Amino acid sequence: MPPSAPLALGLLLGLWLQCCWSQTPPPSSTRAPPPSSTRAPGTAPPPSSTRAPAQRLKVRLAGYPRKHNEGRVELFHQGEWGTVCDDDFSISNAHVLCRQLGFVEATGWTHSAKYGKGLGRIWLDNVQCGGGEKSIALCKSRGWGNSDCTHDEDAGVVCKDERIPGFVDSNVIDSGVRLKGGARLGEGRVEVLRGGEWGTVCDDRWNLQAASVVCRELGFGSAKEALTGARMGQGMGPIYLSEVRCLGTERSIWNCPFRNVSSEDCQHLEDAAVRCNVPYMGLENTIRITGGRTRYEGRLEVLSTDPNGTQTWGLICGETWTTMEAMVACRQLGLGYANQGLKETWYWDSSNVTDMVLSGVRCSGTEMSLSQCQHHPTVSCQKAAAKFAAGVICSETASDLVLNASLVQQTVYIEDRPLHMLYCAAEEDCLSKSAAKANWPYGHRRLLRFSSQIHNIGRADFKPKAGRHSWVWHACHGHYHSMDIFTHYDLLNANGTKVAEGHKASFCLEDTDCHEGVSKRYECANFGDQGITVGCWDLYRHDIDCQWIDITDVKPGNYIMQIVINPNQEVAESDFTNNAMKCNCKYDGHRVWFHNCHIGTEPCSIPVDPD
Repeated sequence: MPPSAPLALGLLLGLWLQCCWSQTPPPSSTRAPPPSSTRAPGTAPPPSSTRAPAQRLKVRLAGYPRKHNEGRVELFHQGEWGTVCDDDFSISNAHVLCRQLGFVEATGWTHSAKYGKGLGRIWLDNVQCGGGEKSIALCKSRGWGNSDCTHDEDAGVVCKDERIPGFVDSNVIDSGVRLKGGARLGEGRVEVLRGGEWGTVCDDRWNLQAASVVCRELGFGSAKEALTGARMGQGMGPIYLSEVRCLGTERSIWNCPFRNVSSEDCQHLEDAAVRCNVPYMGLENTIRITGGRTRYEGRLEVLSTDPNGTQTWGLICGETWTTMEAMVACRQLGLGYANQGLKETWYWDSSNVTDMVLSGVRCSGTEMSLSQCQHHPTVSCQKAAAKFAAGVICSETASDLVLNASLVQQTVYIEDRPLHMLYCAAEEDCLSKSAAKANWPYGHRRLLRFSSQIHNIGRADFKPKAGRHSWVWHACHGHYHSMDIFTHYDLLNANGTKVAEGHKASFCLEDTDCHEGVSKRYECANFGDQGITVGCWDLYRHDIDCQWIDITDVKPGNYIMQIVINPNQEVAESDFTNNAMKCNCKYDGHRVWFHNCHIGTEPCSIPVDPD
């Protein structure tokens, strides 16, 4: 036998033993199962970790009335949304949930279904978090679906309205349906979410059963009306659903049979809408307007209660009063949208109410009553005379401007423009500050150019606040400009710091084009009326003066492009949340790329350049 034979036989024997051993059942499989634990009837089981599901746990806030940073806690588990019982609930639990939702911390929590009773399963009970867990699924509890609670005990949280810096992969999962364009709570154009993009529903076969499913999905009662023919304004983007056929018992409109839409089937003139039955809350009983020429305008008076419990009517200090606060006041009054928020109302002095009872009012615009807005704990008003009290002009309809995000992405490019072609732009301050130090007329400026197409999808024309007498003539352009600040163009770094901005000094508003069947009403030429008609859009082409950002001083890197329409809310709109657009921007020093251009304030995720 050769010397290597014993070694070879040893290796073969080892491989055979390993193979046979791996096919033998492990010893643990022959053990008897441990005895089941017993407990007295009616007692809670010992707390155990819920063990996070394989898929990331989805969390959302629901219910009403509420702000965006508060609500009933709902968890998505095993394909179904459910609630959390308030037994053993604590601020530590709330901290964990708020961080999952992208907020820095919790400021409080609620019990006894403060935001209304949920539906379906109660997924967790006796939840006990330490406060440092990354998910509620890692906290101790009875276990998934094991609860002795009813929905009268649904827990809620109140999160601090401050987002976690850099929090991009937000776990805030809103319902896949929303209402837009409605003047009152529980009404609006139906929009549904698919693939991260919102779209509308065609009104073919739209009825009360389908509308009721939408209303209940949003936390309201059944539908009062199923509206057709874009009664709540025309949407933009895709139309996802047509011929929706609901029984009325479905949990979501996505559970109803429907037909996908082709461009030939439906247009936005056929966008479906709803009016839902909403519980009576009596909010209009604590506010009134007086002195106006119609019931839609006047000085505001609110009902206040002194420490002795005596209720009296008083005025609101107008110093901080803006369109956003006026929007909430008109909503609370049941009078639709705010056309204007007025800081002085001396011309409506027809009431014997003279005392200021509310000051420093600051609203986000989404609140249902002024009592939900921030305000001074004690009245502090420098101009305390009654003539400086806040007032409103309300309207049943309003405009709604939206930017065509895809067009911005498609038209962006860089131009090195000679200085001798930029004298007019320099006069209008459309270049960055370093241009003043350039060797005119020699050299050039590097310009980031793009087209901007702004649609009015509301139910009223968008018209400049300033009257014709105050419009400014621009000789370079040969027409009047009606708004000093209509759009902001900004280039931001990963931290949100502005590195460059567009300096478009002022704007002329006109109907460049309209949808079929809609006629143009506004034009800049010949001192014509300015504005944007419902169903029309104003196009600022990439090749006109000042339609750019001067990036001569910007270093190569990754940035965020941001465009905001009507940034100061100077003109009232039905919805300000769709006035911003963001894009990811990559600039290599020679070329530029835009991608992920989208409407809304959601942050862009961009890599940070090491500097």
